[in-house]
Amino acid sequence: MSPLLLLEFLALGALWGASFLFMRLGAADFGPLATAGLRVGIAAVVLLPLLAWPGVWRDLRSRALPILAVGVLNSAIPFALFSYAVMHISTGLTSILNATVPMTGALVAWVWLKERPGASRLLGLLIGFGGVALLVIGKSGLGGWLRASSADALLAMGACLLATLCYGIAASYTKRLLSGLHPLATTTGSLWGATFALALPMALSWPTQAPGLQAWLAVTAVAVLCTAVAYGLFFHIIAQAGPSKALTVTFLLPVFALVYGVVFLQEEVTLWMLGCGLVVLLGTGLSTGLLRAEMLGRKKTRSSMR
Repeated sequence: MSPLLLLEFLALGALWGASFLFMRLGAADFGPLATAGLRVGIAAVVLLPLLAWPGVWRDLRSRALPILAVGVLNSAIPFALFSYAVMHISTGLTSILNATVPMTGALVAWVWLKERPGASRLLGLLIGFGGVALLVIGKSGLGGWLRASSADALLAMGACLLATLCYGIAASYTKRLLSGLHPLATTTGSLWGATFALALPMALSWPTQAPGLQAWLAVTAVAVLCTAVAYGLFFHIIAQAGPSKALTVTFLLPVFALVYGVVFLQEEVTLWMLGCGLVVLLGTGLSTGLLRAEMLGRKKTRSSMR
């Protein structure tokens, strides 16, 4: 990876890691539905000129309904769920749960597309979801009776996992029905689909008290920087380094999100959270093929040499 591409890679991790911070600041005044609606709406407007790119408008017109529909699964529902979650749990914890997206995608592809994972990837699924289970148990205080705060935390973590499931379904849906289309057509069209889906819920849930300047700056930042600009960086990295390497940005998001949460929100980071986060990332690496059980392979090689 060239120095310039590495810089873009780090910038993408920093931008997507910051999305949880901006959602938290925006949702405090706007609420989750309006925050999500503004995020996709502003990003869709920013990306609108890209429809003039050669082949983008043609591809969007050819599969308009499926592209708009995938926006509901890939943006509208997940963004609303994450905006709700960051109101009840830390942004760092939210980002760790978000890191299960590749695992969820692999699981959905197994069930829907019959893409059976190999032994290493299956091990990764088990490890990753085991890490999530430990994280939920430790955070919710299931060792004793559930308190109200613990119940809120459970609902928020459930919202995160439901969001990752939506991402996984959207990925398989895209692969099955939207393969071969220009990625900018899928991205821009899906954001407009999410905007249409959230328009009415956003209007109905619009806050009665005028949001402050900080909230407006936060939703603008998450829309322009963490959505529109970040998508552009992501597709450029895919074009230069391939999807497998681009996917490794997943490992950076919790790092940046944890740092932002501590610095700007004074959030607490526990050793339990860090340990479970490492387990989740290990499972993510194995389940997506970014990491492999090399030690097992080496043992087999040595035994065969004997």
